[in-house]
Amino acid sequence: MPQTIYLASAEGHTGKSAVAVGLLEALGRRIGRVGVFRPVSRSAEGDYVLDLLLAHATVPIDPADAVGTTYEAVHHDPDAALATIIERFRAVADPWDAVLVVGSDYTDVGTPTELRFNARVAANLGAAVVLVLGGRRSSGRGGRTAHEVEQVAEIALGEFRSEHADLAAVIVNRADPEERAAMPALLAPHVGGDVPVFAVPEDPALVAPSLATVLAAAGAEVMRGGLSLTDRNVDATVVAAMTLENLLPRLVQGALVVMPGDRVDTLVGVLLAHASPAFPSLAGVLLTGGLTPPPNASRLIEGIATLPIARTELGTYEAVTAVSGARGLLAAESPQKTADAIALFDASVDVDRLFSALDVHASNVVTPLMFEYGLLARARADRRHIVLPEGDDDRVLEAAGIVLARHIADLTILGNEVAVRSRALGLGIDLGRARIVNPFAEPLRERFAEVYARERAHRAVSLELARDTVTDVSYFGTLMVHEGLADGMVSGAAHTTAHTIRPAFELIRTAPGVSVVSSVFLMALADRVLVYGDCAVIPDPTSDQLADIAISAARTAEQFGIEPRVAMLSYSTGTSGSGADVEKVRAATALVRERAPQLLVEGPIQYDAAADPAVGAAKMPGSPVAGRATVFVFPDLNTGNNTYKAVQRSSNALAIGPVLQGLNKPINDLSRGALVRDIVNTIAITAIQAQAGPAAGRDQS
Repeated sequence: MPQTIYLASAEGHTGKSAVAVGLLEALGRRIGRVGVFRPVSRSAEGDYVLDLLLAHATVPIDPADAVGTTYEAVHHDPDAALATIIERFRAVADPWDAVLVVGSDYTDVGTPTELRFNARVAANLGAAVVLVLGGRRSSGRGGRTAHEVEQVAEIALGEFRSEHADLAAVIVNRADPEERAAMPALLAPHVGGDVPVFAVPEDPALVAPSLATVLAAAGAEVMRGGLSLTDRNVDATVVAAMTLENLLPRLVQGALVVMPGDRVDTLVGVLLAHASPAFPSLAGVLLTGGLTPPPNASRLIEGIATLPIARTELGTYEAVTAVSGARGLLAAESPQKTADAIALFDASVDVDRLFSALDVHASNVVTPLMFEYGLLARARADRRHIVLPEGDDDRVLEAAGIVLARHIADLTILGNEVAVRSRALGLGIDLGRARIVNPFAEPLRERFAEVYARERAHRAVSLELARDTVTDVSYFGTLMVHEGLADGMVSGAAHTTAHTIRPAFELIRTAPGVSVVSSVFLMALADRVLVYGDCAVIPDPTSDQLADIAISAARTAEQFGIEPRVAMLSYSTGTSGSGADVEKVRAATALVRERAPQLLVEGPIQYDAAADPAVGAAKMPGSPVAGRATVFVFPDLNTGNNTYKAVQRSSNALAIGPVLQGLNKPINDLSRGALVRDIVNTIAITAIQAQAGPAAGRDQS
């Protein structure tokens, strides 16, 4: 059976889901196949916690297979329900290396009964228990003192001990910042010396409900602004029951403004205030009483509305009561909140100590999610400064929010600061720690123009022409890297590859000893990571260029923890074939051995002989590369590009890249179809590449 960890809480509203996603993410870094199981759930289709966790599990799981039983079944016959849970758990968990079991949510069962039932389930699954205690009072009014948390712990620990459940760790979540430091020492005598206690402080951003949640509580429908903007947090509620002059000073950041639907003058004033940089950015407007502005007023509002406007049939008092009772939920549709929760968990919990208590062991398997986690962890360990030129792309802004929340890199985003920050707020993204730079602003524009004119003087580039050129975001971002104001650049979500990398060819240029810039894809398969090159840059490389690609690809592999065993691919293995294409690969292999004698390299070799141990042993017995290759060098772009896409689609591999190699400083290109996840990974890769050189200066004036 897999290592089993049972995450349980002693009551409702502890923020257990935030702890669960943080713990699952940490497990994914350490273990190969990590599954998720919910012993008791309303249903597989309606369990937002399950949806959230399945999005972060390292193995694909059918939601129906991840649920043991229902609350109704537990009410009806607890013993039969327990038997069903154990049976269903054993039926699905065998293939997993570890499984995170997330206990019930205290929504349908009386607290004492439910607490004991969770303890029984944990004991019968043989699981190590991580107990989550709430740092807030059950009424929601204020934080608990350390002594109040101690009292809750005594009750909960008694229940788990009575059922012989194995307590491994305690996490106090949403802890009062002023009481947090005292909690571990106060709880230590109750849990025992070998059981670690951690306290995670309350984060208002995680507790705040989303606008979508608040509007649902009021039974409201969105009239203008679109559902895409309702993921933002509602940090306050302001009732517009006074004149506009008195209302404006009371507007606060992230507020939902509630007003009767016939107050057109107030509505127009609120919308203008939101659009003005002099006033806080709001979350939305809720019109009450089922009323809507008349047609002419609606036309006016349509032209200035820049935030969601919703309508409810409730009166103002009833609407305020409803929205005030809405509770913030961490859901799969909230990437910014999820990133914040993971970052808070990492900052508050000593994962090595926790895993030691849980007896969690590392795996030799490297899954795609494990590789991703490793990239992010390496980037965090020596944080670098990355410039993102495409500040007008929502995907880039979403990725930037995740990168900042998880401390993966420091960021500069290019664009108009007011426009970029307003759009980010509209999307519910926190860019507070990012620097926004306008390429048209001085003094950087003039400084960069002088640099570009000097660097391109041999091409007769005048200062006047340079002033126009450097306002192009790709040139401006590349010049930031060239001048040491950033460590690397990631672009291409909205620009072609040529547009992204041409400035790098002109300014960054190739590293010493490298004649060409090439690319690789990091191909994360089900259990290992391979390097494919070149799949994006050089259409028909010569033997000399192929050798450079192979040596650069081997260095890239080493940068990302992959032992390089290089296969120079061809349609022939060894001496079995001939022809111009085979001879090109044979000559390239000889050049690699001459230039990098320490490298393990084989070629020409067919893909099956390079990848499959049995075929490799038959075709090239005794070869240290055949059947064990990790770096695959394709003879041309046509072969490489088609092969990586075929492997990606047919084996559900995660293809990370293209990663450019051979430049003096890291510049990386994105696919124009890149997902937010792809952009985050590429930023992390660029930061890791930059770690090989000195950190960029912080003086960006």
